[in-house]
Amino acid sequence: MTTYHAPHFDPTVDEIATLKQLEMGEVITLPHALKDHVSGRLLEWGFVTKGPGGELSITASGRQLIRRQDN
Repeated sequence: MTTYHAPHFDPTVDEIATLKQLEMGEVITLPHALKDHVSGRLLEWGFVTKGPGGELSITASGRQLIRRQDN
């Protein structure tokens, strides 16, 4: 199954908040993320990665997205 990607990613307020939390070092695990309805789009677009324990980590692309939103 192929996942459709729009030509441009427009993050929601919640997605930006999640990226900022990860950038500040907060640990977010996949079960916690699902409970809080963190968008799977962050994973699909490569803004976060999932570690072996299910913890999410921000990627360089995620940091760039935050910087673009802050400008």
